[in-house]
Amino acid sequence: MKIYAFEVRDDEREYFKELSEIPGIELELHPEGLTGSAISKLEPGCGVTVLGMYNYRRPELDMLKERGVLCLSTRTIGYNHIDIDHARRIGLHVCNACYDPHGVADYTIMMILLCLRNYKQALWRTQVNDFSLTGLIGRELKDLTVGIIGTGQIGSTVIKELSGFGCRILACNRHENPAVSDLAEYVSLETIYREADVISLHLPLTPETYHMINAEALSRMKKGVVLINCARGALTDIKALISGIESEQIGALGLDCIEYEEDIVHRDLRTDILSNRDMAYLRQFKNVIHTQHMAFYTDSAVKSMVYCGVRGLVEMAAGRDCGTQLC
Repeated sequence: MKIYAFEVRDDEREYFKELSEIPGIELELHPEGLTGSAISKLEPGCGVTVLGMYNYRRPELDMLKERGVLCLSTRTIGYNHIDIDHARRIGLHVCNACYDPHGVADYTIMMILLCLRNYKQALWRTQVNDFSLTGLIGRELKDLTVGIIGTGQIGSTVIKELSGFGCRILACNRHENPAVSDLAEYVSLETIYREADVISLHLPLTPETYHMINAEALSRMKKGVVLINCARGALTDIKALISGIESEQIGALGLDCIEYEEDIVHRDLRTDILSNRDMAYLRQFKNVIHTQHMAFYTDSAVKSMVYCGVRGLVEMAAGRDCGTQLC
């Protein structure tokens, strides 16, 4: 089977090389994205795997179908960049990836601790030989209530790891996860907003969850709440976050993703002028930690993403059961 891989990073290449040795698989790697001109050069009957930096809506999916592409995989857990409903309508099979949730869960815990211990300010000071403690007093997790919104694989792993810190844990999800029901108290979203000192988001981005953290939601939270987002940037309204920081309704932000990041993340833009004013303004605050969408980024996860991306295409093309198939 001919498989085209787009948006291939250098750290993925060794895993693609391993897969290329499997009989019956012919891999062609491209570091660039899957654009319209690239689609026109695809071999009919092929499979295509991508990452999540480009959107694949009706025009792109129609082009793939017309070109004779059998199936599409995204080497990411999130799939909001693909119009799954349209892919289903035109009969284009799509799957996503899965990987061990501990990497993102670990990163989430780290973000919580960095925010609670004012680490950004401490780091800045030590870089200029300022070893003072004024304004750096932190809080301990054991004294706090943490709200986890979304208890799928990652959210439930965060709960398991948090349980060792002795904090009170509240959880909210459409369905309770029995794996953590004895570690967290399932409550309404309103209760988490009202009682949690720290709130961490672990939800997919859907029309229902888009901007779920907005000005109205923030007004229902505790004064000085710590918000953590290692999921999808558009779960939060960036303008509401700015207002929340300025008014001190938000005590600290730990963001591994941010709204409108699509043309920025995973690129070296040191010599560029960025037009995302809201992002530039928000991240300059002393209590805002912003990293480059890297919570997933471990050797184990990268390997799983590549293997899922290729294996899913082979399984779907053969009509076999694919555990991550979306349509």
